[in-house]
Amino acid sequence: MLARIARRHPLRLAALHVNHHISPNAARWAHFCAACCTRYGVPCAVADVQVELAGGESLEAAARKARYAVFRRQDVDALLLAHHLDDQAETLLLQLLRGAGARGLSGMPEMREAGVRILRPLLEVPRAQIVEYARRHRLEWVEDESNAMLDFDRNYLRHEVLPRVAARFPAYRQTWLRASRNFADASELADALARIDAEGALAGAGLRIERLRELGAVRARNLLRWFLMQQGLRPPGRERLDEALRQLLAQQPDAQPLVELGPVSLRRHRGVARVVEHTGPAADWQIAWRGEEALHLPNGMGMICFDPAIGAGLSAVRLKGEGAHLRGRTGGERLKLAANRPSRTLKNLLREAGVPAWQRERLPLLFCGDAVVWAPGIGCDCRFAAAPSEKGVLPRWLPQQE
Repeated sequence: MLARIARRHPLRLAALHVNHHISPNAARWAHFCAACCTRYGVPCAVADVQVELAGGESLEAAARKARYAVFRRQDVDALLLAHHLDDQAETLLLQLLRGAGARGLSGMPEMREAGVRILRPLLEVPRAQIVEYARRHRLEWVEDESNAMLDFDRNYLRHEVLPRVAARFPAYRQTWLRASRNFADASELADALARIDAEGALAGAGLRIERLRELGAVRARNLLRWFLMQQGLRPPGRERLDEALRQLLAQQPDAQPLVELGPVSLRRHRGVARVVEHTGPAADWQIAWRGEEALHLPNGMGMICFDPAIGAGLSAVRLKGEGAHLRGRTGGERLKLAANRPSRTLKNLLREAGVPAWQRERLPLLFCGDAVVWAPGIGCDCRFAAAPSEKGVLPRWLPQQE
């Protein structure tokens, strides 16, 4: 159909086939697609992906993630997908069985932005009508053998449940389509309300917890869900949102809520909720410094630059002579920042400096022998300071490599 339209209108049409390498017939399917496009005079690109399961996700979800990663790399005005009315009905029922809210029950939109514009022009056309058209025009197609496997929830609904629904309610597809649009309206209204509630509540990339406290439970949950989506996250289920609100609104000022949300976590710092990426534990590591201008750190921690100075910073001679090295925190470290002040625990210094708890866990520290002599955001230990006119170094941490 698109090839016929492209012959009459100024469209540049191309096809994209994603080979997931799941089926033993995957290579044959890719060859079929290329041959079909050749007959229509349409360029065809085949993208090979490796589907990797992570965090207990289903094979279908992992394949979808890999597929959409390919979609986002395409330099096109739009990608057209062939989802039809029966697909929409199956999606609505699956979401209902999963306990989804209004957004999930909206089903698949006819148009959405997902790093690339996605269009679904057949979303209101039932599958039977498409099959009848294909047979009438003697079209050839490939049937994925996994479509008959009842192990998949969608296939079970398609083959076992929905035929019974259709026997009793023949117009269920159109009725459910109307329902999905009603849910889409409700979801849009909820987002509009969240934007109103978010006015004055956003602090950079964070959300002020006091605003959540002012709202009732329903609006607070709605605002938090909207905030997480603005961070590019899939909204968690109701139970997870309620747990997040409970922890964020805890009255204890020193409480450190930690709500895991897949690859990120939700944390609280000085009255602001923030999404923090999982970077993994700092682990045991140690790097000797022998006068280099910069040292790269492990575990995605960035790099440390050692800027030369005269009569400032740390004594370069002493650091080299006594064996300077970088490593992570182990606890109990102390710093003496000025000659007229006592040494203090690094833990208290970091807290007073307003360093969030999740950053304190991964700070790189500079040691000379067994003594910590510099901590990022805090400063140098005065007992290792460079004397006037002596060569010194000023350590500088770049959390992301530059």
